[in-house]
Amino acid sequence: MFKSGDQLKSKKWNVEFDEGAHARARLGFILMSTDLAAEDDLYAMRPQGVGIHITRLKTEDYTTNETLARHIDTMADAASRLQPDMKPEVICYSCTSGSIVNGEEPVMAEIKKGAPYTQPTTLVTGVVEALRELNAKKIVVGTPYLDEINLAEAEFLTNKGLQLLDLQGLNLETGIEFGTVTADFWYKFACEIDQPDADAVFLSCGGIRSAQVIDRIEQTIQKPVVTSNQAMFWHCLRKVGIQDKLEGYGQLFNL
Repeated sequence: MFKSGDQLKSKKWNVEFDEGAHARARLGFILMSTDLAAEDDLYAMRPQGVGIHITRLKTEDYTTNETLARHIDTMADAASRLQPDMKPEVICYSCTSGSIVNGEEPVMAEIKKGAPYTQPTTLVTGVVEALRELNAKKIVVGTPYLDEINLAEAEFLTNKGLQLLDLQGLNLETGIEFGTVTADFWYKFACEIDQPDADAVFLSCGGIRSAQVIDRIEQTIQKPVVTSNQAMFWHCLRKVGIQDKLEGYGQLFNL
């Protein structure tokens, strides 16, 4: 029995090590400080053995093209803080509209500057790859954004070779508003904006609670649904060679 003033000496133990809890892959994500949805989505979709590493990019809670353009100023610093000792194989900037406003290549260059060991990518890069994987050429898009951001997104998607049948935004101003729109609303909104000729519906924004209703929407409209966080996570998994099928997150994860 130990008594105050006694000396301690641990015996020699044969310690057992393995490759750690995240031996399959380590994925890093740079989230906006106002994002209320992506963290939950990422952990909900995470396959066994995959590590999720998150940092936050200081952002203003007023979302315009001007405020989004300032994200790139601290992108390299944010990337450098993502578990530098563990070195995530992929680091993704987790903002759809910010990826568009700042540009995929400039964002990836800044991530690489802060974390030279990683594969840099952006959320919108994953969205475009997901739509191509689904062979979706004609799409409708729903967003929470102001129309100045919607216009930039419409031009971006059109320049990627997609035919935009319609884009409807909610004209909300803040990231906190984005994250407090109910999942049920996103279900009803997606069903309402769908068009018969659309190959897929895309719900745009990493800060909205749309991933949890993907299956419900697909069952109702009978076509693929892409959401920002679903497409981003699918893209990041595929970049490290993980091909797991995930139930509950739409046709994309079950191709």
